[in-house]
Amino acid sequence: MAKMNAARVHAPGGSFLVDEIDRPAPRALDVVVAVKAAGVVPNLRNVMSNYGDRAYLTVPPLPAIYGLDAAGVVEEVGEMVTGIAPGDRVYINPGRSCGSCHACRSLDAINCTAYTFQGYFGFGPASTEVYRNYPYGGFSQYATAPANGLVKLPEAVSFEQAARFGYLGTAYSGLVKAGVGPGRTVLINGASGTLGLGAVLLALAMGATRVLGVGRNKELLGRVRAIDPSRIFVLSSGEEPVGDWAKGLTDGLGVDAVLDTMGPGAPAQVMIDAIDALRRGGKLVDVGGMNAPISVNMHQLMCAQISLVGSLWFTVAEGQDVAAMAAAGTLDLSVFEHRVFPLDQVNEALAVAEKRAGGFVNVVVQP
Repeated sequence: MAKMNAARVHAPGGSFLVDEIDRPAPRALDVVVAVKAAGVVPNLRNVMSNYGDRAYLTVPPLPAIYGLDAAGVVEEVGEMVTGIAPGDRVYINPGRSCGSCHACRSLDAINCTAYTFQGYFGFGPASTEVYRNYPYGGFSQYATAPANGLVKLPEAVSFEQAARFGYLGTAYSGLVKAGVGPGRTVLINGASGTLGLGAVLLALAMGATRVLGVGRNKELLGRVRAIDPSRIFVLSSGEEPVGDWAKGLTDGLGVDAVLDTMGPGAPAQVMIDAIDALRRGGKLVDVGGMNAPISVNMHQLMCAQISLVGSLWFTVAEGQDVAAMAAAGTLDLSVFEHRVFPLDQVNEALAVAEKRAGGFVNVVVQP
């Protein structure tokens, strides 16, 4: 059997070791992708430690091949695959589901109780079976994926840019749920971060009239503003109340939508302040996963018809939308600064990603 190299974790919280293992073959409805780039998630080390007594998510069995966002070239297709051919450039949307539960049969796979991120973590015990079927993350030379889990990439999108699609797709799906488009004003909470910067770029591509960005780092916020000074306005946290600032830019009305990209560990007050920026009938969509409890006046939200929505991930179709916008030139991915590492330096790549230097830096492993 043909062999390949894969970076695997052998112990909870351990480092990656490059092993030679069997190269996978496709099942009837699967493809094998030669991985050309895989994104490095700054939170990965926490997930890699999530075993035994610390377990609160379902993680792949050890030794595990991680790597959430993989892009590459289709090498081989299963006998029942149509519409995908060897040589196609693709991004592997890592969202996996059981395929047969009520949510899956309702074409709502993200709400499957077995929903799992290939190469990362799952949301319940049933994810264990998903890992048996799809054990290969992006930190391997080849990975299998279902043919219906692929986003076809135009030539205008490099593999390094595609390795950012997990963040971009998540931001896009949240913006769609928030109703962002022409004539709308949106506030991005955490605009200089990895999720937030992608959201700013996508809001511009989707035709938002104004994009308001809030963050902590003034220098990075200045770079965000420079992308389109006529449509982007930024505020460093603490300079003035977010609600007052947003209403001052919207004739006192407030913004149509907030996309909150703040991650676990962010203070609850940051989200509460963003809620104050919404107009009557506005929506806040959370894509960052802030885990602090928030206290809100539900009567006030009811009277103002304010909606709070959670948005976990994105569909393959939404990923294809992102690719199409990049191909058309409406979505500008040229702002990313790629830090590229070979497979045998994946530990170094993770260390760089953990520094969280802001959304402009894109850390990538090339197997």
